[in-house]
Amino acid sequence: MNSIEQTRRIDALDYLRGFALIGIILVNILALLSVQMPEPHTANAAYQKWLYVFVETRFFSIFSFLFGVGFYIFLSRAISKGKNGYVLFIRRIIALFIFGCIHHIFQPGEALAVYAICGLLVMPFYKVKKEINLIVGLVLLITFAILSMKELMSFPYILLGLAAGQYRIFEKLSEQKRLINKFTFVMFLLSVVGLTYQYMQSPLRPFYGMILEGTDDLNVIQTNKFLKIGIMIGPIVSAFYVGLVIILVRGGMIAKLLSPIKNLGRMALSNYIMQTTLILLANVVLHLNYKITYLETLYLCLIILVLQLIYSTIWLRFFKFGPLEWIWRMVTYLKRMPLRKVK
Repeated sequence: MNSIEQTRRIDALDYLRGFALIGIILVNILALLSVQMPEPHTANAAYQKWLYVFVETRFFSIFSFLFGVGFYIFLSRAISKGKNGYVLFIRRIIALFIFGCIHHIFQPGEALAVYAICGLLVMPFYKVKKEINLIVGLVLLITFAILSMKELMSFPYILLGLAAGQYRIFEKLSEQKRLINKFTFVMFLLSVVGLTYQYMQSPLRPFYGMILEGTDDLNVIQTNKFLKIGIMIGPIVSAFYVGLVIILVRGGMIAKLLSPIKNLGRMALSNYIMQTTLILLANVVLHLNYKITYLETLYLCLIILVLQLIYSTIWLRFFKFGPLEWIWRMVTYLKRMPLRKVK
């Protein structure tokens, strides 16, 4: 694999991580600030529906998949350098779990601790044939999606990310342009069908963003159906998003325009936790809990994302890693790592 392909592979993953972070904050802020239930037939109600059609369950799945890809890359590179990749990975997972436990205190819906647990569960699959990992991952994902078991879907996404690493998909992007184009087009058509069907099942009134069983309230029953369809078609929509981003960032002007998103993704761990920090800080200053509306969460997220895009771009001009990525790396290798770039 030449150096150019290596750079492209890393760039594609960073763009995808940054793209995933943009969607994740739009959903996470709702619970963090206990957003107001919107009034019917308002812009807030329309935005709520848009979130649950195009964003909810779509971006955490990409983040989970990328964790699996990163797991394979880290382990395979460590082993190829003659290091004990399994010991390094376990240290890495323990550090991630600690990050996650601390983050969970402030953000109960956080994903890092879950990823750490899933990482340990997926580790034995590293030596399993890629075809088996692909089949097992798809079967589990389809099963959990059909049963609306959203909480369990991280594992098959991570396993599929591992399989993608084994197939070296991100190392061969330039060789698979036609295949990626076809895949993205098929996922687009399926997404249009699925999203149209989900939208047609939208509840008439605003709703709580969770499945509530054991009720005869017609709006709740319709909401349950709406949310379950969203979970079921989530993998298809996420796959389309991934394909679309890969196509857009192949090179040229679009890739350059979107380069701040790549920087956001290069510091994914730092920025993920920073999003929670900035949201909670805004709440302390502005007293937003139970008062903020859906559209106001969008405006706050856009402000935070702009700040993160600027901060990440400036930071990476002077430093090799994000601040938490640097700590994570030192814990993994048990030695001090240089942070500043050498001019």
